[in-house]
Amino acid sequence: MKKIILLLTLLVGRLAVQADDYAYLTFEMTDGAKVSVPVEESLPLTINATTLTAGSQTFSLSKLSKMYFSVSDEQTTSLYTFIINTIMNPSSDEDDIKKADINGDGKVNVADVVTLTNDGH
Repeated sequence: MKKIILLLTLLVGRLAVQADDYAYLTFEMTDGAKVSVPVEESLPLTINATTLTAGSQTFSLSKLSKMYFSVSDEQTTSLYTFIINTIMNPSSDEDDIKKADINGDGKVNVADVVTLTNDGH
């Protein structure tokens, strides 16, 4: 891993990434957390010692497990943040409402929180 980082640092320094069909570059950490960074016309990637910077996000290389292009935002949040932002205060966006309706009953309410915690999502 250190050889790859050194090679990238020496040869690339700064890399502009373009992805025609992918809207996000997703970074997965060693603890399983994911952060998705939007890819627009170009996304500057910079490696500096022990950190990788993609746009405005900075990652510790020792905690980075993998990165890949994705068509959707795969960013993960804590269960509490998900419940508050998605289930208890869903936006009017249809996709957000579908995400919040965990038990599939067509309603967004405390039953979705119970299903989420019981099923271990």
